[in-house]
Amino acid sequence: MPTFEWVAAFAADLARLTSSERVAFERAVTQFVDDLRRGVGFQKGLRVKKVLSHQDIWELTWAPDGRATVQYGPEQRPDEPHIIWRRIGGHEILKRP
Repeated sequence: MPTFEWVAAFAADLARLTSSERVAFERAVTQFVDDLRRGVGFQKGLRVKKVLSHQDIWELTWAPDGRATVQYGPEQRPDEPHIIWRRIGGHEILKRP
């Protein structure tokens, strides 16, 4: 099971989401984690891709205008990815991912 943490900006962004946005995000996270476990790439619906201006940051789509940014951190457990959640919200978060 992947390990994770989040930065302060993510916590603040998360607190601003509506309850329906949180549900949509949690659904996407379940798919994201399942894909990480399988290790065969991400489902197309999640649209996981690198943020163009930041090579080590990835973008995950969880709604039409719902994005979350992540990066991989040092493994906390052997052979398990460690995810650092950075930002969550609409397209505006990509200005400072």
